[in-house]
Amino acid sequence: MSSKINQDSKQKSDVAIFHIGHDELIIRQRYEVLSIANDILIGTWFIIGSIFFFYPSLTFTATWLFLIGSIEMMIRPVIRLTRKVHLSRYRPSVNSHDVVDEGYDY
Repeated sequence: MSSKINQDSKQKSDVAIFHIGHDELIIRQRYEVLSIANDILIGTWFIIGSIFFFYPSLTFTATWLFLIGSIEMMIRPVIRLTRKVHLSRYRPSVNSHDVVDEGYDY
């Protein structure tokens, strides 16, 4: 696994980009897909729950859908933490300030 840091301060506003090869790319893509699927499910639970609240007979089910959506909102930071831990196995000696990926939501 080769690692290199590319810095182009004039064109990328002092951004350091860290590349560890194909393994990191695959890991990032898997967690991105997992995060996107989680976000779609969150939206689905809340939309269906909101529609169910229009019908008094479905209020109980709507409440459960909102609870499921809320629990899935807690899964998002777990996905991010798991990704960070997983990536740290591939780059344990790199300082986290040298790697620009804090803005990603996955």
